[in-house]
Amino acid sequence: MHIDARTLENGSVIEGDLCIVGAGAAGISMAMEWSGASQRVLLLEAGGFDYDARMQELYRGEIVGLPYFPLQAARLHYFGGTTGHWAGFCSPYDPIDFEPREWVPHSGWPIKRADLDPYYARAQRILELGPYEYDVAQWQRRDPGLVPFPLDPAVVFTKMWQFSPPTRFGTRYRDAIVGAKNVHLYTNAPVREIEPNEGVSAVDGLRVRSLEGEELRVRAKHYVLAASTIQNARLLLASNSRVASGIGNANDLVGRFFMEHLEMPSGVFVELGDRAANARMYAFEWGRTKARGELALNEAVQRQRRVLNATVSLNPRGLDEEGKSTFQRMTPEVMDERRRTGIRAETPRDGASQRRGPRGFHLQTRQEQAPNPASRITLSTERDELGMPRAKLDWRLTELDRRSFRDFYEVLGREMGRAGVGRVQMRPWVLEKDDAPWPSSVGGGWHHMGTTRMHPDPKQGVVNPDCQVHGIANLSVAGAAVFPTAGAANPTLTLVAMSLRLSDHLKSRLT
Repeated sequence: MHIDARTLENGSVIEGDLCIVGAGAAGISMAMEWSGASQRVLLLEAGGFDYDARMQELYRGEIVGLPYFPLQAARLHYFGGTTGHWAGFCSPYDPIDFEPREWVPHSGWPIKRADLDPYYARAQRILELGPYEYDVAQWQRRDPGLVPFPLDPAVVFTKMWQFSPPTRFGTRYRDAIVGAKNVHLYTNAPVREIEPNEGVSAVDGLRVRSLEGEELRVRAKHYVLAASTIQNARLLLASNSRVASGIGNANDLVGRFFMEHLEMPSGVFVELGDRAANARMYAFEWGRTKARGELALNEAVQRQRRVLNATVSLNPRGLDEEGKSTFQRMTPEVMDERRRTGIRAETPRDGASQRRGPRGFHLQTRQEQAPNPASRITLSTERDELGMPRAKLDWRLTELDRRSFRDFYEVLGREMGRAGVGRVQMRPWVLEKDDAPWPSSVGGGWHHMGTTRMHPDPKQGVVNPDCQVHGIANLSVAGAAVFPTAGAANPTLTLVAMSLRLSDHLKSRLT
């Protein structure tokens, strides 16, 4: 069922059993899980079904740390959320990503990869992917032409990715959400404030205010924030009418540990000799590739070198003359070009090599960011059209982030040379000292994580292992905001899996 909140009378009260704030990948995935249940589910979307410039402007924020993309461009503010310009890259996090690593401060999840595997399998269907199979051997059985480089997997291995069409949640699941009798979708319903009870131990309701000035109240038994990593933190901090520090922020953790994936051009790979290696395993063609590999360091090597997790993709056409990736440019023209000129296989399907000159590939790194409490979201002194303080991003990196780049390429280069595959040349900035300034090409993957991190100890995390806000009995957070570490894989598959896990937990409480 769909209701445009602008059609309701000023002062109206909306009531339900479960209220989900935000209709992006996390919120829609959860709402779909409750379709047909006996509970009344409220799904609040600040925007409408289409892009609106005034609504998008509410996401504009202040950037005071490292240079970053304009915040209003980094997330879409309408039904379906940022899946509206999502590229579809999917891979599960590695087991090491969930483990405490003594060389990575603040690392470790309160769950293990095995705990999330059943939810990963369910998320595959929602994201319109193939079977939950990410081993090279599984994909080789499907396509014998997918041959990894002959590297020692105890040093460098091929990590597999699958590609969603990509699923545009706003169109793919609109009819299902609107047609669900127990799911009540309210569009044009921006939440302005979370209203706690007098003891600030539970949420009494939400205050919704439209761009036209009308206000509504929302009441439910349980509330889930699924409004994106930055906006979840912003809403908690701005809900400060009873407690100046905001909701769930007794230990000054809300907004801290903002993480990105460092996606940067880091080097060049050139094949050895005059016979081309089979690079089809690592090729990507927009809209056609179902799976491909990227190169990563074995967990044992990560432990030995005490580095962060990372992968590298081979891209012969992905960088412009300034060395910036197409995803950093992210203009419509660039996206059209990427669709037309994705990496294409230059070897026969049977994997046989061709006699030709050596090929060169740009090496594009995707590295996790070390959890850093100084990298954070706070509130700006500037307010948006609804009177809500804008988000202020202070994105900061550490020497571990820098050193991990260099060590990754030292290991990769040696292994490529030992195996006779090719030679790796690092970009000059990779070789600089750990405390050197970051290059102008520093950038992220548009992947926002952290800010309401998960930890059993309220002094170390905002939400508990079940994603409930510490100290607030009926408030949970969904999405990548709860990730304690960033891993090296794109976050969408994991955030959908985590949202399904949260949904199952709430069903045990509300049913």
